[in-house]
Order: sequence, then structure tokens, then C-alpha cells
Amino acid sequence: MNLPGTRAESVMPGIHAKAQDGADPEALLAGATALVADDMARVNRTIQQRLDSDIVLIRTLGEYIIRSGGKRLRPLILLLSAGASGYRGDHHVILAAVIEFIHTATLLHDDVVDASATRRGQPTANDVWGNEASVLVGDFLYSRAFEMMVETDRMAVMKILAATTNAIAEGEVLQLLNAHEPDTTEEAYFDTINRKTARLFEAASRLGGVVGDQPDSVCDALGRYGLHLGNAFQLVDDVMDYITSRDAMGKDAGDDLAEGKPTLPLIHAMRSGNPGQAALVRDAIREGDRERMAEILQVVTDTGAIDYTLERAREQSSLAIAALDALQPSPSRSALEDLARFSVLRGR
Repeated sequence: MNLPGTRAESVMPGIHAKAQDGADPEALLAGATALVADDMARVNRTIQQRLDSDIVLIRTLGEYIIRSGGKRLRPLILLLSAGASGYRGDHHVILAAVIEFIHTATLLHDDVVDASATRRGQPTANDVWGNEASVLVGDFLYSRAFEMMVETDRMAVMKILAATTNAIAEGEVLQLLNAHEPDTTEEAYFDTINRKTARLFEAASRLGGVVGDQPDSVCDALGRYGLHLGNAFQLVDDVMDYITSRDAMGKDAGDDLAEGKPTLPLIHAMRSGNPGQAALVRDAIREGDRERMAEILQVVTDTGAIDYTLERAREQSSLAIAALDALQPSPSRSALEDLARFSVLRGR
């Protein structure tokens, strides 16, 4: 593996644990959110205004997916990064809305590709309005996002977001190519989540430094923070697919397996299990088989795949926090650190 960084010394005991200092993960998120509550309200108003279209379906479907839940993590990261960079102005609000539009567009497209019927406990847009409408409205959100980013009149902003959306598309293709492929390596898995998930986190945090006119060294550090944070979130998401209830996830346990996604818990289980265990997991990935979910979960548990994946998530969280050393101490920097801790302690 060429993933940057060193192995953390201790393994997180479980996804439902509290932080060693006794912090409640939801309190960490709430504290970070409260710090930029006024700016986030402006972001939400901007999202509502920019969803406006004289095409009723665009407006209706866009509002449905935007209002369907979610923590606005990526806009939150951008707002906090801008705060940690000393920015005072309006561009961070516009760009936070841009980031959310791009994220929402990827969700619309993801749900079509994965044939998903639920997200966050609600019917997906494609389940309600159909695949064609979902894809086209996703395209509208992408184009509206690029229309908005031009308003900042910063070439650096446009370069970052253009490269990011390209990387996300590449990640989607890689995930498609790896689907139902049990020989996917851990390195290939990380390559996919870096592009598909972590790059948008990276863009959100880097843009905060760019609008704050920070030197390249600080912008690069913020970018590393976001990349590692995004990896941590995805790793924990992949664990939650096997150990969290439908009510907590908003989707059925084993959805990743049913879609033939070779996530890290499965990759490690195949690598560490005995031949019978490895064959069971390989066949389940190849067939997209949820019917033997109880047996798969037992293999994932017995081979230490849950603990292994959580260890990697904790590594990424630690690397994210370490990247923030380039910034001056501030409430916003502390909140970014709290988000990194939250990333591996959520799911309570």
C-alpha cells in the first residue's frame, strides 16, 4: 500500500465508543456546526435561491433531495476552513453552496447507477421521478454549481473545482469497474474512495484557504486535512454497512454487498480468512448476494475486518488532525479537529 502516513498505535475499540476524553461524537458535530451557524443559514438560503428554475421538475426534484436530510458536512468544512484562514467576505458562502450542489448531483447519479430505492430513510429521487429525471437534474446542479463558482472571479477556485469534479467522475467509473470484482486490492479500493469521496472533502477544505489568501503551504495542508477526513468518513461508512441498523443508516444493512462493492471489510476478510471463508465472501461479491448476510457478517467479524477498517479510519483521522498544525490556533481550527474526531466516533 502507498497510502501516506504511518499506522496508528492503537485500534479503536468499536464504532459505538466515545472518545477517550469522554466527548460525545454528536456534541463534537454540534459544537462545530454552532460555530458557523449564521454562515450556514446563509448557505441554506443561497441553496434555496439558486435552485430556482422555471422548469418545475428541476425545482421540485432539487428541493426534495436538498431537504431530504444530511449534515451539510462538506459546506461545514469549507466554512470552518475559511474561518481558520481568517476570511471575511461572502465568497465562502457561495462556494459552500457550490460544494453542496456538486455533492447532491453525485448522489443523484449514484442512486441511478446503484438502482437505490432509499437514502437517509426516504425514497430516492430516481425511485420517485425516474432515472431520466434524476440524471438530468443532477446535470443541472453541476452546471449551476459552475455558474456560481465563476462569480468568485478566482481562477484558482475554478481549477480546484474543475479538477475535483473530474476526479469524482473517474472514481465513479472505477467503482463501476470494480463492482462484482472480488480480486479488487486494498490499493485499488483506496484509489477509488480518494477520487469518489475524499476529493470533494479536499476541495472544500482547500477552498477555505484559497479565499482566505493563505500561502500555498497552508492551502496544501488544508487539502491534506480534507483528503484524510474524507477517507475516514468513507471507511466508517463501509463499516456501518455491516454493523448498523437500517434506522441509523437510512438504508438496509448489506446494501454495499448487494451492489457487489468490494469494500475494505470484505477485502480484508478475503485476505485474512480461511479458504472457505474467503470463497464465501468472493461468491457474495460476484453475485451481489445479500441472502447469506448473516454468514458474511460472521466472517467479517471473525477475521477482524471491522477492527482493521476502523484502525485505518483512525489513522486517517489522525493524519487529518496533524495536517492542521500548519494553521494558527483558533476556534475554527479546533472545530476542524473535532470533525476529524467525529468522523471515527459517529454512528452511536
